[in-house]
Amino acid sequence: MLAGAAPAPLREPRDPAVRGRLPDPPPAGILRDVRDFPAFPGSAVSRGCPDPPGSAGFRDFMDFRDPADPPEVRRLDDFPVPGGGGAEDGLGHVPVMPAECLEALAVRPGGFYADVTLGGGGHSRLILDRLGAGGGLLCLDLDPEPLEAALGWAGDDPRVVLRRGSFADLPDHLSAAGFPPLDGILADLGASSRQMLSPARGLTFMSDGPLDMRLDPDGPVTAADLVNSLPETELADLVYRLGGERASRKLAAEIVRRRRAKPFATTLELAEAARRVVRPPRSGRRIHPATRLFLALRIAVNGELDALAALLSKARPALAPGGRLAVMSFHSLEDRMVKELFRPGPGDLPRLWDPLWKKPLVPGRDEELRNPRSRSAKLRAAARTGFEP
Repeated sequence: MLAGAAPAPLREPRDPAVRGRLPDPPPAGILRDVRDFPAFPGSAVSRGCPDPPGSAGFRDFMDFRDPADPPEVRRLDDFPVPGGGGAEDGLGHVPVMPAECLEALAVRPGGFYADVTLGGGGHSRLILDRLGAGGGLLCLDLDPEPLEAALGWAGDDPRVVLRRGSFADLPDHLSAAGFPPLDGILADLGASSRQMLSPARGLTFMSDGPLDMRLDPDGPVTAADLVNSLPETELADLVYRLGGERASRKLAAEIVRRRRAKPFATTLELAEAARRVVRPPRSGRRIHPATRLFLALRIAVNGELDALAALLSKARPALAPGGRLAVMSFHSLEDRMVKELFRPGPGDLPRLWDPLWKKPLVPGRDEELRNPRSRSAKLRAAARTGFEP
């Protein structure tokens, strides 16, 4: 979607009965071998953790096809973005549900907003386009690369404040920026496509790289630290709890056995350990044996659930009455946390949040075809009430 294009109207979530239905066959001439598909390595673990094991959302999110399979994947650049223009936002990341995010925030001229997960800046630039000459936008990211890239389009813009750091510390960032209570907060959780596809980040098992997985390059703990030091029971519990890996006990035992001879240092070494003990599911989509292991380690390395809990606890005080919080998640645990926040209290207790929809919004079929990594996205949003507890 081009900046300035009219947003698509909000729609009700798609009927769950059709969630697993296969899309219509693509037009002739756009089939590509899966090995040529730029999103393929990230599609298995892109931006978050799966829905509960066995669910349709889990299988969709964990999509993996062997390169030897018949070609059946379409390239992102074969599809136009609504409103025209390219699909990616400048850093190899395709913004998910951009129109829906703008509508959820109800961006108004002169308002003050925070995009606490800058990434490639796709959502931020669309917010800026609606701000007019006044207002302000705080852009946060743990990774310095998106912030450096943002200098190219926001460096001289007095409305924009770029800060490196965690959204768990949102009040501190707002204070440093000198912003009043916000009119809207947007959080697009998980890792970006650029991060997922970079071998140097150690987030993908499709190419060899250091076993890192930090979204903040200066973070204190790497995946190698966890894999090579956690006791077997703790490692198994982590992989089961955060990744939903049913073979977590066997996998942890195999990892411990191998690390006694040689500590794990690369992604392919760890992926091979998973391949030896994790069996493919009997039904549903095939996934790489290391998918759930890598997801669990990334979430643990970056403390993603703790950071989200901190953001959710601090968002309401950071918003003006009527201000909106929009959170896009790719992990059932994250979505459950947001859902619980927006749930009304028992009895006649005053409501703290007014949810915009009863159920989360999900991408439409057209967007899923353009960007397969959007399939697990769920967008929830609510407005802060005027009640002061």
